[in-house]
Amino acid sequence: MTLLDRLKTDVLTADGAMGTLLYSHGIDFCYEELNTEKPEIIEKIHKDYIAAGADVIQTNTYGANAIKLARYGIENRSRELNTAAIEIAKKAAAPGGQFVLGTIGGIRGIRKSTATNAEIIASVREQAESLLSGDPDGILFETYYDFDELSDSVKLLRTMSDVPIIAQVSMHEPGVLQNGLSLNEALHRLEGIGADVVGVNCRLGPFHTLQAFEDVTLPEKAFLSAYPNASLLDVEDGRIVYESEADYFGRAAVLLRNEGVRLIGGCCGTTPKHIEAAKKRLVGLPPLTEKKVKTKKPIVIQEAKPSTDVSICEKAKTARTVIVELDTPKTLLTEKFIEGANKLYDAGVDAVTMADNSLASPRISNMAMGATLKLQHDVRSLVHITCRDHNLIGLQSHLMGLDALGLHDVLAITGDPTKIGDFPGATDVYDVSSPELIQLIKQLNDGISFSGKPLKKKANFSVAAAFNPNVRVLDRAVKRLEKKIECGADYFITQPVFTKEKIVDVYEATKHLSTPIFIGIMPLTSMRNAEFLHHEVPGIKLSDETLERMRACGDDQERAAKEGIQIAKELLDTAAQIFNGIYIITPFLRYDMSMELIHYINELDALKERGIVHADSSN
Repeated sequence: MTLLDRLKTDVLTADGAMGTLLYSHGIDFCYEELNTEKPEIIEKIHKDYIAAGADVIQTNTYGANAIKLARYGIENRSRELNTAAIEIAKKAAAPGGQFVLGTIGGIRGIRKSTATNAEIIASVREQAESLLSGDPDGILFETYYDFDELSDSVKLLRTMSDVPIIAQVSMHEPGVLQNGLSLNEALHRLEGIGADVVGVNCRLGPFHTLQAFEDVTLPEKAFLSAYPNASLLDVEDGRIVYESEADYFGRAAVLLRNEGVRLIGGCCGTTPKHIEAAKKRLVGLPPLTEKKVKTKKPIVIQEAKPSTDVSICEKAKTARTVIVELDTPKTLLTEKFIEGANKLYDAGVDAVTMADNSLASPRISNMAMGATLKLQHDVRSLVHITCRDHNLIGLQSHLMGLDALGLHDVLAITGDPTKIGDFPGATDVYDVSSPELIQLIKQLNDGISFSGKPLKKKANFSVAAAFNPNVRVLDRAVKRLEKKIECGADYFITQPVFTKEKIVDVYEATKHLSTPIFIGIMPLTSMRNAEFLHHEVPGIKLSDETLERMRACGDDQERAAKEGIQIAKELLDTAAQIFNGIYIITPFLRYDMSMELIHYINELDALKERGIVHADSSN
């Protein structure tokens, strides 16, 4: 009798966690490598679950794909480890007794850049071919947070074989996937593309797993599965633990059956004791054939309050738009910063933009200063957000705070590594990359949290992204720019550019795009400033001519500042002709220098409106 035949008439008990048991024994290397190095350990765990009453066991291959094995340097052993795993499981199972599932684990979590679609599909194909060669009773896809990844994997396998497919998603929040799709909708979609058993595993304990299934209607042809964790995890003395009594898990298994689930196993934290408790309580219970789901009142997501200001992005598409960066103070004295921001805004800049601890050095929070400028001085702020300083929890909380303050103009950037800043021993977070952060911010604009939970209101962020044209191969930088556009970037702000030729090159390389680009112009203040930027600051390179002109000023600070302004004006002569967006970077709170450049831009635009051709400022 096949697995699907049994599920038509019975509620089956599956096994529990493999990694939890290996972890408890102090094994701290690649678990899948044990399939060849210590096969007796894996076989014993299979037999322990069978002795506990498991009708279904799965192979020790959750991470046995080339992408995950690469972290151990054994990516070329995927076929070997999968083949060995199916042999071990088949050997442990009684002839005509337990069903053996070949396991394939999900790769992506929140992060989309972990691997490309092509790489994931190639790894699934390789793993599936190896597992199928061992004639399993089914293939189990488990722990998939990314619904698109799971869908593509199911579709691929269905072209390869007619073996039963068990497809299980994982959720951060009960009843909803991280992309905002409801669990009920997700499971029915999986059924529609060929999955025979659909369900959930990992992340949530029995309580929240049950809560998630309350809204799930019975599929037309497929069966439901659930492999909850033993509980929510805890940490004791640096080790992960799960607090859950086996009998509690057993009682939860009955409640899952009452929600229509027919294949019930365990994930993280579960042991043979949990499976034994579940089996004892499920014996003799027939599967549920009818289920009424209470209609819940839909969650209404309010539209974002319309902005009274024209967006920076939209203005830059048709008219001159100037933003000026003014770093927040490194000390607790804020008067000069606020004075500078007010004067810049009064001069007509469209926004004052503030870095997020530039060069990894702590400054007064740009959120705090942005709110001060907006609420007390009516100055529009563009706030930078780095992936370096905030984990996913902090990023979402930070963005929700910005929305509450009405600060909707943001720049999503990776951030300079901490080792170059004031605290080189500090931790770099980088939970996500800047393209991924852009996607997550846009998800907030849909009223969906990073975990998929409804926020009851849409945010209204306009998202800028960084663009560094100071590279050897500009085409590659443009490819990265195009990727950020796909992720939702509304416009771009470049690193400071120091040659007219580079400005023209940027224009030629990006003129096929409709997304506005703000060319970065930074006035130099001294020869030392120029050499520091050129030699030590990532992403900035000066021309030989610019360096020589600044060296010629020697130690004359006034002359050097004037020369820096002159160089910036010459760059503006070119930039203002071909780009609407200008991004002026204020050095060392010298907002007087930025003010002079703003006035110069206004002069250029006034001459242009009058049809007068401006003479190059270098002449």
